[in-house]
This record gives sequence, C-alpha cells and structure tokens, in this order.
Amino acid sequence: MAWIEGEARGNKMAEYESAVAHEAWIDQVIEAPLEADLPICDAHHHLWLDTGHTGWPYTLQDLHKDTGCGHNIKQTVFLECHAQYHREGPEHLRCIGETEFVAQAAQQSSGSGQAEIAAIIGNADMALGDAVEEVLLAHELAGAGRFRGVRYSTAQDAHPPLAMRPSAPMSNANYLAGVRKVGALGYSFDAMVYYPQLPQLLDVLRAVPDTPVVINHLGCILGTGPYKDRRDEILAFWRKAMADLATCPNAFLKLGGIGMPMMGFRWDKQARPPTSEQLAAPWREPIQYAIETFGPDRCMFESNFPVDKRGAGYGVLWNAYKRIASAYSPAEKRDLFHNTAARAYRLVLV
Repeated sequence: MAWIEGEARGNKMAEYESAVAHEAWIDQVIEAPLEADLPICDAHHHLWLDTGHTGWPYTLQDLHKDTGCGHNIKQTVFLECHAQYHREGPEHLRCIGETEFVAQAAQQSSGSGQAEIAAIIGNADMALGDAVEEVLLAHELAGAGRFRGVRYSTAQDAHPPLAMRPSAPMSNANYLAGVRKVGALGYSFDAMVYYPQLPQLLDVLRAVPDTPVVINHLGCILGTGPYKDRRDEILAFWRKAMADLATCPNAFLKLGGIGMPMMGFRWDKQARPPTSEQLAAPWREPIQYAIETFGPDRCMFESNFPVDKRGAGYGVLWNAYKRIASAYSPAEKRDLFHNTAARAYRLVLV
C-alpha cells in the first residue's frame, strides 16, 4: 500500500510539473485583447480532474484563469469528455456522474462574477436507440436546468493516434433513432467526426431533420500521420463536404480546434507558442469559407480548451478569431462570437 500511495504521489507530482511547464510555455506570448467589449459565449470547453486529454487536470479555477484574460466571456458551454463518470450502477447511466460534476461547477461559476458555465452537453450511447430517453431524462435531472444535449463521437480512423472509443456506425438504425430521440425531446446533438466521414454525417443530417446537429471543430481537418502534407487535397474535399452540409437547415458548425496537433500545425513543438497573427494565417481562408457557406447565424467560435491549449493561449486564440472575423459587421460578429451558440444551446442572447 505504501508503494502504491508513493507511486500515486509521484504521478500527481509529474502531472503538476507538466502543467506548470506548459503554462510557462504559454505565458511567453501574452496579448492585449482585441475588441475587448465584444460579448463571447465560449461554445466548447471541457473540465476534468485527472489527466484528461492533455496530461494535466483542468478545473473551474483553471477555466476562470483563462476566461479572465481580458476578453468579454459572458458564458460558456461544457462539452462531455468522459470525466467523473460513476464507477458503479448500470453502464449506460454512469455518464450521469459527469453532468453532476459539471452542474456543481456551474453553480459555483454563477455566483463568481466570472464566466458562467451556462450549458452542459453530456454523453449518451446512441446505440440505445429510443431507449436513450432514459439517459437524457437522467441528464436533465442532474443538470439542474443547464443540460442542453449530448455529444456522441463517431470519429474513427485506422491511424492509431487518431483512434477513438468504439461507436455505433452512423448508418446504424439504432444510432439514427437515438439522434431523432434527442431532437424529439428538445435537445441538440453534437457530432464529432473526422473530415473523411463528413459525407456520412450528411446522410445523418438528412435523416434527422428535426434534430439540431452541431458539427464540432470545423469537421476535423486532419494533418498528421497519413494526412500530413496533403492540405490542398484535404481542403478541396472538405470544402465540397461543407457546401453539402450547409444545405441542411438543422446544421450548425463550430469554428475551432485549430490548436490541436491532429489538425496538422505542431504549435506545441515550437520554442514559443504562436501569436494571434501566426495562428490566424493558415486558418483564415478555411474559417472564412465556412462562415460564408453556413452563414454567421449558424457558425460559432469555440476555445476547445484545454485541448487547444496544447497549441495556444486562451487570449491569443480569441484574438486570432477576431482577426479572422475582422471584416464582418457588428451584427455578424455578435452571432459568430455569442448568439449562434446561444441559439443552438437555448441560452440568453445579447
């Protein structure tokens, strides 16, 4: 037992040292916020108490440190990340532990004078089909008024670093019934797929016209492993897929994920993190294309923190987005940075 406890302390120390080292790297580039008064609803972030997807914890305190960087972050949307699940009970209901955990953090945030976690997107197994209703109602109860929908990732790839948890195929009848049930109960559905799967997602959108579907991370334009050095080819495929998806009125698109290594720019391997100009340069054209294709009223910027923190600081990331969106009108910016997310997740508009 003493050895196990000592090992656990050693692991915690390693996590702490990793987090401190990364913060020091991030803090090399600090920028004053552009358009500091522009209201922002951060449409996508995570929380976890273990190492999560980054190697270090990310708590409400960490979130508020980031959202307190000078940008006008009014409210945020938590996205499921398999954190704090119940360890006992029926397998399909263990995900409720995550919603309970975030609901407590959200309650703390509401009286903090800082950004409020206004919406919770949980997880549910779409392979349950119509029976997913039990899970959704349990999330609703646990969410204390903040539960807005679910995300079920179907991102799959043969390249091992891109592997995800097993999932039902998007063509599966139970999967489609589950997504329809999400919409029938008044919730939204977040879809996480890799760009080669976008045509399959198009079939889903057409099959579930009454369910609002929020496409995550620009549809995940990959740039690592077998996708390295193929950006022009990949973007041509992606643009066609985006144009097709935009014909579905129930589709929304999240603009983000640009700090993730899998998107092809290894900002995390640089001696210094990117500035907002450097971050915006390779993403300006794709993001502007997405906005023009879907319209500002169906596009929303996201931080995807702390996952995107692998590549850039929070304030720098939002400055990059503001540079990319600089030519849009004040009303269009209000949609892109706040109101589209608020409409998709049924929050207060500004």
